[in-house]
Amino acid sequence: MKSTVVGSFPVEQKDPSNAKDKLLKALGAYDSFKQSIKDCVTSQLDAGVDIISDGQVRDDMVSIFTKYIPGMKIEEGNTVIVSKIKNPVREISVDDLKYAKKVMNDYYGGNVPEGKGIKGIITGPNTIVHSSRIQSFYKNKEDAIIDLAHSLKFEVDAIAKKVEPVYIQIDEPFLSTGMVDMKTAREAIDIIHDGLEIPLAMHVCGILDSAFKDLSKFNVDILDMEFAGNNVNLGVLEKNASLLDGKKVGFGCIDSSVNEVDDIEDVDNLVRKAVEIVGSENLLIDPDCGLRRAPKDVAFKKLQLMNQIKEKYS
Repeated sequence: MKSTVVGSFPVEQKDPSNAKDKLLKALGAYDSFKQSIKDCVTSQLDAGVDIISDGQVRDDMVSIFTKYIPGMKIEEGNTVIVSKIKNPVREISVDDLKYAKKVMNDYYGGNVPEGKGIKGIITGPNTIVHSSRIQSFYKNKEDAIIDLAHSLKFEVDAIAKKVEPVYIQIDEPFLSTGMVDMKTAREAIDIIHDGLEIPLAMHVCGILDSAFKDLSKFNVDILDMEFAGNNVNLGVLEKNASLLDGKKVGFGCIDSSVNEVDDIEDVDNLVRKAVEIVGSENLLIDPDCGLRRAPKDVAFKKLQLMNQIKEKYS
């Protein structure tokens, strides 16, 4: 059993504290988010997380990508589709992931233990399009989703090649809402997965009683879902585990919807049941969703507790 995070972590931007950084700020070249990435990575590693993220510190999960994709623009914090969606104008998350990987390497003195690593995280095309307003060009969301999948494929391939993560995670929370055409959604994920030589995970939060059978058919290696924040999904998993067909389960065992540390017995019982259903070798445990809204000390203690449980079943 390994532990990971869904992605986001509390962000604390800091002003430059040394002469070099102060000079960079004066020249307009200071990156206030770099220290945030370092703090996020260090906190995850201190808590015992095996597969870390860069903390997704720069923006919300949609605009962090759409601001760099032609055909989409940001208006008052929301994404609007204004013309045909094309390939990104630049690599979006590669530099942050490379820096996070360097922080991890330095943390371990250049000798990262086996089983530890970083993952790339992309917000999925279905979720981005359903979170956006179509102003022109597209008559339906499905065509926009397919074009966006081709666009995001460039970012996925760049991460795989230049960062060499343990795996890549596609965040698709909208797939549990009943609003998405599942055939189009599967086609979009197929486009992203095509030719990828590392595992692909898909994170879907929400209640999955009506969506699980469809989700089990997606061409992914890991299906990541929430189990701490609702009392439905564990029963859905138990009833339908045979449909997973070799997929590993990302098992949300920490409730990210509350800003207090979870009860250790509740988490332990939840993980124990998951082990009974799919086996510890098929589990990656993580919070239900990102922890950006939690106070930093609470987020850390949640991850720390989760990893205490992991050690019991590893």
